[in-house]
Amino acid sequence: MKFQISVLLAQAFIVPSLGMTSAGRRGHGLVGYGISMYRPVCAFACRDILSSATLNCTMAAESMPGMSMDMGEATTDPSCYATDDSFLQTLAYCISTRCQKESVPIWKIEKWWQLNVAGIAAQQPDPKESYQQALEKVSTPPTEVHMQGDPLNKTSLTDDTDYLTSWNADWAFPILDKRSETFGLVIMLSGVAFPIGFSLLRFLPFPALWWSKLNSWVIDPPLIGNKHSTPVLWNLFLMPTRGQALLIGYFTLINIVFASAGIFAIQPNSWNPGDNYGWLLTIISDRMGVLSFANLPLVFLYAGRNNFLLWITNWSHSTFMLLHRYLAVLAMLQAVLHSILWLRLDSHSGGLLAEQREPYWYWGAIGTLGLAILIPTSILPLRRKFYELFLAWHVAISILVVAGSYWHIVFRFEHQWGYEVWMFIVMAIWAFDRILRFLRLARNGIKYAHITIIDDDYVRVTVDGVAGNGHAYLYFPTLTWRVWENHPFSVASTTLPVASHARVKSVEQDIEKHPDVNTTRLSDSIESSSTHSAHGSHKTALTFLLRTQSGLTRHLRAKGGSIPVLVESGYGSHPDLSEYATLIAIAGGVGITAILPLVRAHTGRTKLYWGARTQALIDDFAGPLAHVSKETFVGKRMVIADVLEQELRGETERVVVVVSGPHGMADEVRDVVCKLGRTERVAVQLLEESFSW
Repeated sequence: MKFQISVLLAQAFIVPSLGMTSAGRRGHGLVGYGISMYRPVCAFACRDILSSATLNCTMAAESMPGMSMDMGEATTDPSCYATDDSFLQTLAYCISTRCQKESVPIWKIEKWWQLNVAGIAAQQPDPKESYQQALEKVSTPPTEVHMQGDPLNKTSLTDDTDYLTSWNADWAFPILDKRSETFGLVIMLSGVAFPIGFSLLRFLPFPALWWSKLNSWVIDPPLIGNKHSTPVLWNLFLMPTRGQALLIGYFTLINIVFASAGIFAIQPNSWNPGDNYGWLLTIISDRMGVLSFANLPLVFLYAGRNNFLLWITNWSHSTFMLLHRYLAVLAMLQAVLHSILWLRLDSHSGGLLAEQREPYWYWGAIGTLGLAILIPTSILPLRRKFYELFLAWHVAISILVVAGSYWHIVFRFEHQWGYEVWMFIVMAIWAFDRILRFLRLARNGIKYAHITIIDDDYVRVTVDGVAGNGHAYLYFPTLTWRVWENHPFSVASTTLPVASHARVKSVEQDIEKHPDVNTTRLSDSIESSSTHSAHGSHKTALTFLLRTQSGLTRHLRAKGGSIPVLVESGYGSHPDLSEYATLIAIAGGVGITAILPLVRAHTGRTKLYWGARTQALIDDFAGPLAHVSKETFVGKRMVIADVLEQELRGETERVVVVVSGPHGMADEVRDVVCKLGRTERVAVQLLEESFSW
């Protein structure tokens, strides 16, 4: 019985992963990377086997949870450990004999002695004498062996079996924990390094035809079938391209391998005496927790609008969002496994009811349940059907996940072992993104959006006094009560003549209710801008083209006129296509907004194929596209295969095909370009201008 009590007390002192809470001084870094756990092993093992001994200064306790009064329970406070002669001399003699085999230098032992003799608390009394002073008091080698859990009232030897049992646990767990942290670092750092490294490959001087074949066979085609932008499997998923699938496969493989790599069992050990099953469950569950934490920084980084990888790579936001979703699933599964395994361990040990009352337990449950809720509520149909609700819900639950994970660690270990560092990284990434969002909004201030109705399907939104390219997020705080709502839109134009602003005011009423109301064409504005700019009368403005659907666009159409707007601009940039002799652009509907800057800037041969539902939309862009070779398709289907075969077959120069439009159109262009790239001797590159959530 005494041995069982001593094992429980030793576990409370040394074990960071077995039930209950563990307090100790703050560490800096991660285990193995700035934090040294249970080193030197010999000193900690000696301290562990003596920590359960009843000393002369031990105070009798009235009660201890889970033990009866006849067990002789007692408590020893840090000041007792720091001053008891028998304890100090026995500990010093154990260290001198045991650490000699490990060649631990005296200075390291003295440092350990000062910090750990009284315990591991941040504030505790110093030992009354140094290690060497205590050892000098052992005038003759002791002969009596102290058994773990027995009273200690004179200098004694330590039992070899007791020492080996504690030494094995103190030696093995830090090694296994460092491996977990190492694997976590590999996952996180490779998630940053791979996009950068693969992006740099484009600068290798390979023949353009080689790149075309590689893209057509390995990178651009969907993994299965011919759909990438169009949802598959009951509209639940987006099929990754083969290149994206390789990355998903990499992350999946290393997470599976790292889940059990380098794990071993060791007996005897003081944490799970004679129980390899319990030991392995403990190590694997902790490994799952660390890997889940390590994936979360990438989950938040990839989802961010201000993801710095977007600035230094040629990867699209859609690719990062796809990886964000897959890594979130992996992190959720690991968190769930971590929780299930610990439920099994606590149930097996009979301590589940006691553990459930601990703050660390329910905060951990909040984190795990948050992830488990986020994944099914983020499926594609819900994102598209209830986008505004999804966005608010997603942010709120994500905050709970991070908070739950952080407090789970702090209440369990305080800041001893650095597991909370992973959450600090997540918080830093999230804060960086949000601060930059605010700065982008503050830079532009409050502006007014002028709404122009083009026809029954399309409206144009013009925001004066703001510059930018790529896409911008627009907030309309007076449009609905959901003031936080914002949506991304591609920038169609960045300049307008001053005279055009007077015409915009004529659309303050809905054209459907007042057919005699005049509308303003974008072509009129941009055509006249050259004349006005010669006299310095042009102005900076952002122009967006929107197709009326449900939600925000419907409210904008009904509102009309001018309304306050906040513009979060400067996202994305138009790729430099000057290295391509030929640009083939295929646009569908409002997809022309992403295509327009490219076709107007390209200096080589340019051909635009544009399909639209109404002639009014075509007419609205007549001016900007006046000098662009184009074919338009109004109210009829464009035969994309015929178009691309006609343009690409026999082409001897480098060609880039740009597509922006409905999902079906984008998938068809991708399919045809990949087939032609595989079968024809043409150096072709596909560029899809899209924005995926």
